[in-house]
Amino acid sequence: MLQLLLAVAFSAVPLTLYVPPIRSLNLFVETVEGMLRQTAILTLRAYPRVRLACSRILSSLLRTTTTSSPSPSSPPSS
Repeated sequence: MLQLLLAVAFSAVPLTLYVPPIRSLNLFVETVEGMLRQTAILTLRAYPRVRLACSRILSSLLRTTTTSSPSPSSPPSS
């Protein structure tokens, strides 16, 4: 039983190296929150420009496809 306890204890010790201390974790969370705040500001500012660019590209594509397609011929009149 003692051997099992020691085996479990020594196998769990390396796993604690992967878990950062709470001090570092708080700093990491604070950094991620700041980055997300800055990204949100830039995204809100850039969103209308991206939307305008996409609408211009789509409208130019639609304009070129409608002008390059042959016009439908009118049926013969009797």
